[in-house]
Amino acid sequence: ITGEVGTGKEQTARAIHENSSRAAAPFVSISCAATPTNLLGAELFGHEKDAFAGANEQRIGQIESATGGTLFLDEIGDLAQELQMQLARFLEQKTIRRNGGTDFIPVNVRVITATNVNLEQAVRDGRFREDLFYRLHVLHLRVPPLRERRGDVELLARHFFNKFAAEVKTVAKGFSREALEVINRYEWPGNVRELLNRVRRAVLLSEGPYISPADMELERRSL
Repeated sequence: ITGEVGTGKEQTARAIHENSSRAAAPFVSISCAATPTNLLGAELFGHEKDAFAGANEQRIGQIESATGGTLFLDEIGDLAQELQMQLARFLEQKTIRRNGGTDFIPVNVRVITATNVNLEQAVRDGRFREDLFYRLHVLHLRVPPLRERRGDVELLARHFFNKFAAEVKTVAKGFSREALEVINRYEWPGNVRELLNRVRRAVLLSEGPYISPADMELERRSL
């Protein structure tokens, strides 16, 4: 799954999982950029007791934890080269070996990855393994930015309002006409994530019956 930051790539992956025959099994998500490289290998593949200093017990990795379900690897373009090799081997053989272990363990899991990096260019630059790219590139979905989905902006804004208004006490009943006009004109460089956060803040801070452009902090950003 490719797309700009904030377009909802993980939500797309969750929707695939929840509408599939694997929906009753786990959906496991991990960010390849947020987890330090020296920890990510053990996080993905697990480890045996005494595999390294401080490994006082066996630990099941995220790949095994997702057995029967879906493993979502976000920001796959940031995966270190040594882990790219391990992941490519897993995708080919459908087995893993825990760090420090000797047994190969079969794992039945759907793997979905997401990136805002051009992986084809990363392959050409030598930053991403070609064999891993082609094992992942079975089905490519592009999540368009919000500025290309003008018809969705107001629907999403109303959805987020209803969600947050049900969670907190607010006097707001909805959006003012002026707020909707600004919401529909704005370019949304931060995509769905920015819209969600602006609506959440407006619901929390609004003191009137209807959310205004000022509540969304868009009154000076709409032109």
